[in-house]
Amino acid sequence: MTRVSIVEIQRDLRGYLRRVKAGETLLIVQAEQPIAELKPVSANIRKRRPFGLCKGEFRLPDDFDEPLPEEIISRFESP
Repeated sequence: MTRVSIVEIQRDLRGYLRRVKAGETLLIVQAEQPIAELKPVSANIRKRRPFGLCKGEFRLPDDFDEPLPEEIISRFESP
């Protein structure tokens, strides 16, 4: 891991970002104290799940979108 001061980063930000993009990890220091780590984004970004993975696994009841019974509604509305 390469140590880089804030002043050096400010002087050549694009150059350091190119190095990070190439896979290098940088430790950013201020007064020789580490303050941040700059590293490439992980390549295993989660992919979106395809639609229909659970097709046939469950079934919505016919009354799914009917209003709830009054006794249940009162439980939500009472303090």
